[in-house]
Amino acid sequence: MHSNDYVQFFDGGIEPKLENLGGKGASLVTMTSAGMPVPPGFVVTTAQFDAFMDEAGITAKIHELLAGLDPEDTRQVDQVSAAIREDICSRPVPEELRSMTIAAYESLMGRFDAPVPVAVRSSATAEDLPDASFAGQQDTYLWLDGVKAVTDHIRQCWASLYTSRAIIYRLKNSIPNEGLSMAVVVQKMVNSKVSGVAITMDPTNGDRSKITIDSSYGVGEMVVSGQVTPDNIVLDKVTLAVVTEHLGDKHAELVPDAGAKGLVEREVDDERRGRRSLTDAELTAVAQMAKRAEKHYKCPQDIEWALDADLPDGENLLLLQSRPETVHSSKPAAVTAPQPVVTGGYFRGLSTPALKPTA
Repeated sequence: MHSNDYVQFFDGGIEPKLENLGGKGASLVTMTSAGMPVPPGFVVTTAQFDAFMDEAGITAKIHELLAGLDPEDTRQVDQVSAAIREDICSRPVPEELRSMTIAAYESLMGRFDAPVPVAVRSSATAEDLPDASFAGQQDTYLWLDGVKAVTDHIRQCWASLYTSRAIIYRLKNSIPNEGLSMAVVVQKMVNSKVSGVAITMDPTNGDRSKITIDSSYGVGEMVVSGQVTPDNIVLDKVTLAVVTEHLGDKHAELVPDAGAKGLVEREVDDERRGRRSLTDAELTAVAQMAKRAEKHYKCPQDIEWALDADLPDGENLLLLQSRPETVHSSKPAAVTAPQPVVTGGYFRGLSTPALKPTA
């Protein structure tokens, strides 16, 4: 399956244009082309949304409904929002566009031994998101199976351009409704068997000749929340030799359960608790990926990563997020600090950098 104007795969070799892919989609394509192993997927581009809206012929009606709205009259805004979203969700998508999306989804599923759940995530263009604190249209839908669920939720992402919160924000900030568009990311849910963080320095003293890795079984929430003590390994950044190593307790793990459409907690048996959660080869792979991220962004990085149980060994390490390490990085003014990139950290419902998790 090849990328085209309406559907673009992360690894399709296309230029990551913000106006086509939105912020999230563009960052995923950028990271993929930089050799970062992000969870695979594709973007339903703004061109597809625009073509759908043209075919539906409802743009003029939407402008009419929004004209003269008072942002303080939340009841009226809610009514207009509901009417617009219902219109978008009920109109047929042109068959040619629909068939492209279905073919892309089937192509993505073809990369795995069996169908896997996906996340469908809105990816706003810069014009729709002038202030990074505004998360009104950053919808993320998790654990979706099958063509119908995916196409229905793509439509819901399109409709989320016209949530009450998005409408009120644009009204209060005098942002015109003309030219609004929305891309949508469809991305494999990560089936984490081991996950953790890696920092391209020693965070205890700022030593940039080291890489520090924390790892534990399952998804990283229990480590983040302090419920589980992870393994902690410090490596030499050049030779990747282990400098220090402390095994954590790792008494429990949160693992994805497709049947439950979420995460379930399991006890970790004594044998697994007593050994390091990463093999030597996996440890090296995490460290190498962290170094690549630092080289790409030109400053120390704090990354989230996972080993995906659906992918074969050697291809199962995925980068979930990369952001600048800010606590110890020296001379920040001398560095062009990159924007943090969320590539797949969606077990917590994260949608974009610097935004609060969406419900």
